[in-house]
Amino acid sequence: MPPQSQDQSVQPSPAGPPGDDARTGPAVPGPDPAGTGSPDAAELSDETRPVPRDRGPVGPEVPGPPATSPPAASPPPTGTSVTGTTPITTTPAADGTPAAAAADPAVEDGGTQDIRLTAGDADDRTGVLPPVPAGGPDAGPRDGGDPPAGEGPHAGAPRAGRAWWRRPAVVTPVAAAGVLAAAYGIDLAVTGDAVLRNTVVAGVDVGGLSPAAAGQRLEADLAPRVVADHVVVADDVQATLSPATAGITLDVPATVEAAADPPLNPWTRLVSLVGERTVAPVITGEDTALAAQIDGIAEQVDRAPVDATITLAGTSASIVQPVPGRTLDRAGAADAVTAALASGGDPSAPIELPVEVTEVPVDAAEAEQVLAETVTPALAAPVTVSGRDGAASVEVPPAAIAASLTFTPQEDGELAVAVDPAALQEAMGDGFAEFGTPAQDARFEVSGGSVTVVPSVDGTGVDPAALAGQLLQVLPQPAPRTVTAELGPVEADFTTAEAQALGIREEISSFTTNFTSAASGTNIRVAAAEVDGAIVRPGETFSLNDRTGPRTAAQGYVEAGVIQNGEFATAIGGGVSQVATTIFNAVFFAGLEDVYHKPHSFYISRYPAGREATVYYDSIDLQWRNDSDAGVYVDTRWTPGSLTVTFYGTKRYDIESISSERYNLREPVVQEKPDDGDCSPQNGSTGFDITVTRVFQDPASGAELRREDFRTRYAAEPRVVCVPVDDPAAPPAPGGPTPAPTPTPAPRD
Repeated sequence: MPPQSQDQSVQPSPAGPPGDDARTGPAVPGPDPAGTGSPDAAELSDETRPVPRDRGPVGPEVPGPPATSPPAASPPPTGTSVTGTTPITTTPAADGTPAAAAADPAVEDGGTQDIRLTAGDADDRTGVLPPVPAGGPDAGPRDGGDPPAGEGPHAGAPRAGRAWWRRPAVVTPVAAAGVLAAAYGIDLAVTGDAVLRNTVVAGVDVGGLSPAAAGQRLEADLAPRVVADHVVVADDVQATLSPATAGITLDVPATVEAAADPPLNPWTRLVSLVGERTVAPVITGEDTALAAQIDGIAEQVDRAPVDATITLAGTSASIVQPVPGRTLDRAGAADAVTAALASGGDPSAPIELPVEVTEVPVDAAEAEQVLAETVTPALAAPVTVSGRDGAASVEVPPAAIAASLTFTPQEDGELAVAVDPAALQEAMGDGFAEFGTPAQDARFEVSGGSVTVVPSVDGTGVDPAALAGQLLQVLPQPAPRTVTAELGPVEADFTTAEAQALGIREEISSFTTNFTSAASGTNIRVAAAEVDGAIVRPGETFSLNDRTGPRTAAQGYVEAGVIQNGEFATAIGGGVSQVATTIFNAVFFAGLEDVYHKPHSFYISRYPAGREATVYYDSIDLQWRNDSDAGVYVDTRWTPGSLTVTFYGTKRYDIESISSERYNLREPVVQEKPDDGDCSPQNGSTGFDITVTRVFQDPASGAELRREDFRTRYAAEPRVVCVPVDDPAAPPAPGGPTPAPTPTPAPRD
């Protein structure tokens, strides 16, 4: 620091002992230049302006006697600044730290300390009076945002300290928490049992309502929307879902309970003062019932993927466009429905159901290529099949080629073309018969009451599989196309080994019925011939209608007696019930399973009561199942007056038939009908019930194994009287009405 002049020097204070000047700094007493006792504030610099101080010591206490007022002195030199209060002077310590003056350090809060400085160089003043932080020279910057020493309008002046609990960073949050706590308490007291304000359930405002009122509002505004029919859409399928049918309902009490339950989080309650609180409705229902409706929708949605392929109608080929597969995601659909119902949305707004799509590997382009390169040339002309060594040739026409072509989609996207050997053989029929010799199937031959196996004979002929492969190679080529048939052994369809394995070795039952009508006899003969030689393998079911097919004039059947609508009449194929009855009795005594048979409406005396059956094509059938471990061979023998049906196989039972007495007898009624040419008089017959018991016995021991009852109810056949039609021109006969003619029996074929 440069030396100061005598006029600007600081006068040492007389107070205090010698040697303290360096610690206390100079003080310059003197009168107020203006004569007011204190300088004008406007004339004071920042260094001489009074500074407010907090309670507490200004700095560390300096030992020594108390400071005293200095003696009167002459006015200070020009440029000297003075105050009229007790001066406190400071001077830097040896280490540069300000030291407190020896004057009284205690200053009341809000008071001032006047510091007397001498005017002079500004730089020298900073060396004379450094700033002293409030609280002592060791105090640092204060909290609460106060600027540190050396900043602000009072830079370098001591600053007041503040207790931590009075600082804004502490007071503001505490005050806010208090306000919120008060609001929470007031809201809790005001709300009471009511639903919290601004509470919304699926769009229905129930805030502030009592539980009862909230329930009424939900019943009126939300429940109808939940149970209303909803439109659902899955891909391009639209359907209607009925929540009511699925047992889905709005659980109003549970929903009200959830809405009225006070939230445990106080923040949720406070936020409800200005915001919306959403509560999900409680929806109940039967998962099984909902799944059933979704399954019904899935039946409309689900479809298997369809690869592009080629279809043939005769020799005309066309492309089948590919169709991606799709499957309704049933679990996802249930979730979508439940979510939509819980939202309480508009029932007419469609609910989108998730669908899984399966793409197909074979596209239309592949099918079009196969059509152009293979199918079209294949059907353009026949293929000639020639034999070796000059054998005659046979043409395979385009129709047979088309019937045998197959198209199989491959995983790699290829549409594979093949020729089906079996379909080719069927389409050609006997067309390849001249190539080689045909095979002969094994058969059963009955002679003298015993049955034997006639062995099968293999033949030679075109190998269908080999020919199919040859055709496939030349089909894409232009005409003419020729292949040479490869001949090989042709195995019989029914071999000797297969026949022997059936175990058909002995007679297991036989039954004979008699007839007199020639017309019925013709139909019986034709039907019996259709049945003769039938082989029923173990587990198979025999059907008489399936075996004979439609019984029409084309098959050789003629008109004969039948029962129609409870009356006797005639029809093509009448009398075949005789065949059904004979077969049924053979089944009965063989111990085989009766699947279905229907007795006649009226009892016919030439049949055993309770052990007979009728048939009518397409409506009434005779069916039985071979429930044995061996095959059954059916042999029929017809004569002009009888039919015998014999079963061969492996005998399991001896069968005994026991018939009950006839019971529940019913007398016939008399029916008078006009004798107009269509009336057939009938004697009628008594109706009755009868039970026939089939007793199963062990063939070796004769022990009874089990019993089976067949109960039959026959209606009373009405007595029909044909009454002559009166001639309007003829006078009435004297003596009363004309007696009815005696009825004659109608034929029962």
